[in-house]
Amino acid sequence: MLDPELTRFIAGLPKAELHVHHVGAASPRIVSELAARYEGSTSVPADPVLLESFYDFRDFTHFIEVYLKVVDLIRQPGDLWALIHGIGRDMAGQRVRYAELTVTPYLHLGTRFGAAEFCEIIEDARRRVETDFGTVLRWCFDIPGEYGVEAADATLSVALDQRPDGLVSFGLGGPEAGVARDGFAPHFAAARAAGLHSVPHAGETTGAPTVWHAIRQLGAERIAHGVHSVQDPALLGYLAENGITLEVCPTSNVRTRAVPSLAEHPLPELVAAGVPVTINSDDPPMFGTSLNQEYAVAAELLSLGTGGLADLARAAVRASFLGPEDKRALLAEIDDYVSGPPSELVGPGHLRDGEDMS
Repeated sequence: MLDPELTRFIAGLPKAELHVHHVGAASPRIVSELAARYEGSTSVPADPVLLESFYDFRDFTHFIEVYLKVVDLIRQPGDLWALIHGIGRDMAGQRVRYAELTVTPYLHLGTRFGAAEFCEIIEDARRRVETDFGTVLRWCFDIPGEYGVEAADATLSVALDQRPDGLVSFGLGGPEAGVARDGFAPHFAAARAAGLHSVPHAGETTGAPTVWHAIRQLGAERIAHGVHSVQDPALLGYLAENGITLEVCPTSNVRTRAVPSLAEHPLPELVAAGVPVTINSDDPPMFGTSLNQEYAVAAELLSLGTGGLADLARAAVRASFLGPEDKRALLAEIDDYVSGPPSELVGPGHLRDGEDMS
């Protein structure tokens, strides 16, 4: 059990989150409301108690199946807008000041949303989140790898043709095993040439070779998950030497059976090897966690006090795609909190909308 003082410290600590999926971060309340709205055409339960059981995953494949069923609940503009606005509210309640939210446009386009409409909705919700809650959101558009090159083509098209103001990066998600990732290299090259950052998933459910591929073929600047990099000492050395950050999501890895238990999670080995890491929640309600809870998990795994927890928060800011001035502002906010925690939450206004993210 974490010391109550550390729990309180985490709750008030200003944070950035770099790995969280927009559908996976939908609150149980919103998912239950959508399931009730579309009762008869979905297997997602509207009862919150049953929804908790629905989120008990046998393995990563089962997780993907459930995730796609929740995606199917987003059928109207209001559904999409409310989901993102609700995520912003939940993040603000945890003192998340900045977040890079992974969005998978391909799963929403077609009969339900056009590309322009989709981007207009998420941008409107993003701006409203900042106005209402003071949390700044940015987007990572990612390819659902299991749908192949067609999905990669569509994702790149939306990213480059629509280019919403909040878009900062290009990713690759979904199952790693059995997916021919070589075919995505041209898409990542085009995205990088257009100024987007490369943040593919790799080394979550497969081994170190997938991480090497992400670096060498996809130009990865950060790696989503990457926990199985511990299998290769040379890779650990490369990550450490080149400052390639791993977006680590401990509870997610356990809930999808990517690692056997929290006690066996490789986070301590990664840190001991000098690999830069950030702590993230991935799909928090689906995994019964939150970003604050993930910081508590990291504190236990790494034997951290307040200083170490603040360093984790700073690491996320430094690894983010915020501009230099906004990074300094958020780092200063963390420093101010550490030197004397504020008596009440800081309101909107620290990070400016639309600043250059390069």
